[in-house]
Amino acid sequence: MVANRELQPGEEIVTEMPFVVGPKACTYPLCLSCYTPWPPEPDNKPLCSKCGWPVCNQDCENSLQHKNYECQVFVQANEKFNVDAALDATSENGVPQLECITPLRLLLESERNVERWNKEVKNMEAHNKIRCKKPQWKSDHVNIVDYLRKRLKLGRFSEEYIQTACGILEINTFEVRTVKGFSARGLYPIVAMMNHSCVSNTSHSISPVDYRIRLRTTLKIPADGELYASYTHSLLPTMLRREHLLEGKHFACACSRCADPTELGTHMSTLKCNKCDNGIVMPLDSLDSESTWKCTHCEFSTNGHAVKKVFQIIQAEVDAAEAISGVDGADAIHERETIMKKYQSVLHPRHAFLSMLRHSLTQMYGRVDEYLLDDLPDVVLEHKVDMCHLLLQVLNVVEPGYSRVRGMTLYELHAPLLFLAKGQWNANVIDEARLKTKMIEAANILKEAATILCLEPSETSEGQIGLVAKESLVQLEQSINDL
Repeated sequence: MVANRELQPGEEIVTEMPFVVGPKACTYPLCLSCYTPWPPEPDNKPLCSKCGWPVCNQDCENSLQHKNYECQVFVQANEKFNVDAALDATSENGVPQLECITPLRLLLESERNVERWNKEVKNMEAHNKIRCKKPQWKSDHVNIVDYLRKRLKLGRFSEEYIQTACGILEINTFEVRTVKGFSARGLYPIVAMMNHSCVSNTSHSISPVDYRIRLRTTLKIPADGELYASYTHSLLPTMLRREHLLEGKHFACACSRCADPTELGTHMSTLKCNKCDNGIVMPLDSLDSESTWKCTHCEFSTNGHAVKKVFQIIQAEVDAAEAISGVDGADAIHERETIMKKYQSVLHPRHAFLSMLRHSLTQMYGRVDEYLLDDLPDVVLEHKVDMCHLLLQVLNVVEPGYSRVRGMTLYELHAPLLFLAKGQWNANVIDEARLKTKMIEAANILKEAATILCLEPSETSEGQIGLVAKESLVQLEQSINDL
């Protein structure tokens, strides 16, 4: 996908409704309409009165995406939902019976919306030749292909046709969030046409109300310039990003970021050398997972396999910490800080794992109980400022311009800067002129944050913060003028 004219940062390029929306693969038990975890209460297991599959209530039962799709098929086949099997705590890979829902919706929609299917969807990449050699293919054959053709009596869909539908969904869907914050997946054929880069120049937002996707630029793009999306998490080291893309999208990324051992100067994969004081350890060839990793200052070297083991160990600890949400209170902060301290002598200061933790911590300091903004001492405010600055050094390279995560980080930065400035002024450490300078600095940061976040749909949390930032900016500018 290329720009047919020069595009400015923040320009909306495409808006698109999903071809289909449904549960993600390996899903937990959920309502087939609103995707809320099911059952809502242990002693309340509501099922659709027509088909006997999980819904929350009458409204969800009557929602068109359930009522007009799988519900009719289940009724005709007299296929009921196995509640006991679905709620079996030993099921680690989700609920097998729910694996069919989104592929079934896609197949049914291919019959009902033939024009869009033929024009936009049917030729999307499914990578059947690669997928057929992987364990997931066999799993899909049992849980989806055979289930649809035999149990649901949908023999009109061939095995190949169903597997192609599974592949299209596996490779091309986007995560969507509901109004309540639960996740599902949506297929957006036009937006999915974009090529990948680990440094994208676009950003997409999906409305939690109607699941409409809006694609916009994050940078200035010249006429005939290519538009890129990122198919993976930008805050991952190269080795793990490439592994994720190879496993999930079936291609080996060789973008400029992946090809550079320094990750464009961010050093998000770089390790500290434990054999000398100033050395850092990087791969000689970052596109080779088995490449030698060598210190820049001494003779120490290791291999990619050993580095991967280190990354896997650290990632497991980071993932466990990231699973602790802010609603759990101070533990959410303590666990992340503990891991950062544990590995600060191992990882480069801007390493991907440390950046992930900083991303969470910058949003938690000021919001979590015991760490509310008004209660933070100067040393913690300064810590938050330092983390924001370090994170922005990374984001300015790998998520540049008007990216959502950069906007949120700028928003998190402005408040502690203001609190510190006012504290210094109250303590007579700085005079009024210096206070004004610091307030203007914070206002400029807040202005950019508001500009970015106001591009998000107003019904999203980021969009709401954008509106708050806009109002706060007016008040801050008034305070500056009053000095």
